[in-house]
Amino acid sequence: MKVIATTNAPGAIGPYSQGFVVNGFIYTSGQIPVDPATGAVPEGIAAQAEQSCKNVGAILEAAGSGFEKVFKTTCFLADMGDFAAFNEVYAKYFISKPARSCVAVKTLPKGVLCEIEAIAEA
Repeated sequence: MKVIATTNAPGAIGPYSQGFVVNGFIYTSGQIPVDPATGAVPEGIAAQAEQSCKNVGAILEAAGSGFEKVFKTTCFLADMGDFAAFNEVYAKYFISKPARSCVAVKTLPKGVLCEIEAIAEA
C-alpha cells in the first residue's frame, strides 16, 4: 500500500489519508470543496462541485493517474435539489462516465453542499 499525499488537495481534517494506491487501484477519500491554498469554501453548488472535482483530480494526479481512469465514484449532496447543477459540473471532469452512486445526506463536513470520492486505475 502507498499513501497518497499532495498539497494540491486539502489536507485531512481527521484521522485519515487523502488516498491510497493498492494493487494497481487508487482509492481517494471524499473530497469536499475546500481550496487547498486558502482553506476557503466557494459559494453555491456549481462552484463547490468544481472545487471538489479539482481536489479529486489533484489526488489522482499525485498518484500518477487522471479522471479518464476513474471507474467508480460516490457523490454526496446536502440537497438532492442540486442534482442537475452538480451533474453539469461533474460531467466536465468525469469524462469516462464511471459507475456512480449519488446520495443525499443530512450534513457534510464544514456545512458544504457536496463531497466526491473516487476509485481509479493507477
